[in-house]
This record gives sequence, C-alpha cells and structure tokens, in this order.
Amino acid sequence: MDVSIVIVNYNTKQLTMDAIHSVFQSKTKYSYEILLVDNNSSDGSVLAFQQEFPEIILIANDENVGFSRANNQVIKIAKGRYILLLNSDTIVHEETLQVMLDFMEAHPQVGVSGCKVVLPDGLLDKACRRGFPTPQASLYHFLGLAKLFPDNPCFNQYQLGHLDPDKDYPVDCLVGAFMLLRREAIEQVGLLDEEFFMYGEDIDWCYRIKESGWGVHYYPYTSITHYKGASSRRKPFKIIYEFHRAMILFHRKHFAKKYSFIVNGLVYIGVSLKFLSSLIINGLKAKK
Repeated sequence: MDVSIVIVNYNTKQLTMDAIHSVFQSKTKYSYEILLVDNNSSDGSVLAFQQEFPEIILIANDENVGFSRANNQVIKIAKGRYILLLNSDTIVHEETLQVMLDFMEAHPQVGVSGCKVVLPDGLLDKACRRGFPTPQASLYHFLGLAKLFPDNPCFNQYQLGHLDPDKDYPVDCLVGAFMLLRREAIEQVGLLDEEFFMYGEDIDWCYRIKESGWGVHYYPYTSITHYKGASSRRKPFKIIYEFHRAMILFHRKHFAKKYSFIVNGLVYIGVSLKFLSSLIINGLKAKK
C-alpha cells in the first residue's frame, strides 16, 4: 500500500462523503486505502458511510475523542508507506495525490509535505504554510503588523505573507487539512499528541518532525479546496476554549523553557485576553 488516507468525521456527513468521492476520482498510479473515524456524530453519518462506502475502513467511536486521538486510532492500523491526513471538509483534485506522492518519492529527506490549500472563494488558506508561533511572531501577527507591512519578513514570520504562495520552499509547519507524512518520520517522532483536542496538533507534529531532522515542505503545484471550519461554524464554548488552550499547550511544551518568566507571563496574559475577547465577540454574534 502506497498511502493511507485518514479522515475524521464529526457531524459533517455530506462534506465527508464529498471528500471521499473526490479521492475516488483521483487519477493516480499509487495504491491507497481510506480509513475513516467517526467521532460519535448525531447526523446519521455512520449509517450513510456504511451504505455508500463499504470498501473503506470505518471506526465509529461512542464519544468525541478529538482530532488527534481519532487520527491516531487509524494510523496505528494503516498499511501505507505514507500517511495522508485529510480533513473531512476538503475536496481533492484529480491530480493531487499523484503530484504530491511523486514529490515525496523524489525527496526522501522530506518527512512531511503539504499542497496549496484554497478556500471556496479562491483565496489562499494561509494556514497551509506557516512559521512557528514564537512569542515574537505571534505578537507581530496579533498586532496586525503583518497586514501593515506585507513584504516585511520580520513582521510576517507566522503566516509568511511575504513569500510567493505559488512557489515551493521549506517551511516550519503545514495545516492538518492536508499533510502527507512519510511513515519513517512518524515512527521516529511518534504519533499526534493527544493532549491537543482539535487545534495545534499539526503545528506540534511539524515541530517534532523538523526537530528530528526531517524536511517540512510546502509544494503548491497542486491544490485542494478547504471548506474551512465546517464542523465548528457555530463556535460553541468548547471550540473557542480548545483553540486557545492549544496555544498555551504548545508554548509550554516547546517554548516556555527558552524564555524568561516575564515573556512567558506576557504570553499567557495575551492568550487569556484573546480568549475573553473571542467569547465576547462570539456572544454578540449569537444575539444577532
């Protein structure tokens, strides 16, 4: 088996079915399997998948175990030389698998790669090629300096807005919506960190892969469409909480020991303030 395609579903039945159909329409010489995990959806997803796709491997959880743990469940039984994390709210183009697997075959030093990720409106999903969220990079990002100075590398450390999205290059991290990983890299660094429930696990994985000496590469000569946030559009408290908890968790895990208690304190205060503002904004939207 060349590649194991891993998809996690949570109440996105139709989107997930569309994603799987797009994979089946791929034109590729590589063999693949699809492994699907349902995180206790309430929209009839499991029955629909069983009827529509009897050939895929399906695991139905009796609770929502989160993105990381669900992916790990099937990565453990996957047979592929490569593992592809694919979001349930994506559409793979006909040539995507072929192009990306050709790239990985030709570059054995690359541990994980990602293609160009495009939103339904045609704009770039900026998360598909990022720098690590260091305190400095995060500060510039949240202050809006990246937008004010789009060509300045210093102020664009996080979203890399100064780099051409149509050219390939090594990056710090990719997005979990489409991450093609070499099995040897996973065996070396381990599975996704299950402390991350549904955000931050992709950045953490890329950090560990890069720290272990593998390349992390953005390769935009093919693309997918990402209907971003489909499983979390209403933004309940759990979604907002987990997003900000992931920021704290990542910083504590990888950066806290590198900075003074003053910098760490400012980071935690900044995330807390952002969390509170997000709750307020979300509450105001709910009243409209």
